[in-house]
Amino acid sequence: MTATVRPTLIVSWFVVLVVIGWAVLPQLFTSYDPYAGDTTASFSPPSAEHWFGTDRLGRDLFARSVYGAHTTLTATLLAVVVAFAIGTAVGLVAGFTGGATDTVIMRFVDVFLAIPSLLLAMVVVSVLGYSTNNIALAVGISSIASFARVMRSQVLKVVTQDYVRAAYGLGAGRLGVMLRHVVPNSLSPVVALAALEVGTAVLAVASLGFLGYGAPPPEPEWGLLVAEGRDYVAVHPWASILPGLALATVVVATHRISTSFRKEHSR
Repeated sequence: MTATVRPTLIVSWFVVLVVIGWAVLPQLFTSYDPYAGDTTASFSPPSAEHWFGTDRLGRDLFARSVYGAHTTLTATLLAVVVAFAIGTAVGLVAGFTGGATDTVIMRFVDVFLAIPSLLLAMVVVSVLGYSTNNIALAVGISSIASFARVMRSQVLKVVTQDYVRAAYGLGAGRLGVMLRHVVPNSLSPVVALAALEVGTAVLAVASLGFLGYGAPPPEPEWGLLVAEGRDYVAVHPWASILPGLALATVVVATHRISTSFRKEHSR
């Protein structure tokens, strides 16, 4: 059977690969220094010389967007890794242990789920301090509950399977059964959730940066770029709209890719 070509998925992969290129080798995509400004070129409109125009200090906004990819994507990946690692461990312990341990753990998870994730991230970063790394930890902590719920539900299904019972019957210990049978057969939905969380984490990191919880100026962070241009959006709309459009494109592309992953895992 011939595979269906999905143009939107191809475009999404192209966008993601380009942004990864921005993060890894930004100098290949722009020759401008993201920190150097030219006050004589303040708020220059988009042109062949400055694709996204310039900001109030005359800094090239495309260059700042390109270099900002490293900051935002690094924070995003750290957030997803933190949420995946801790959430998976919590869900595994709750589902595999059962009983009172499961009840206590999941009540804490329910409390975390009841708090809006962005609000929880704001509280965490306020405690840890304002920086991009702390934003990543805050976003990761706010997503732990989602991973824990998915992992627990999958573990509860796996532990009732015949091959798990057979392993116990052959004399395998609980730890061996958990590591050899339960964990490998429970991770698939959690990995699919991690792919979905990438786009959500990008948006959360940028949102916190926009609100001033991230790296201070002149760091070229995506949320900060949008925030810096918001006061001038009526007269110089490109200063905020174009970096915001680049951010939105990346979020939509990652969500499209993660949706395809979830469909593949559900088959």
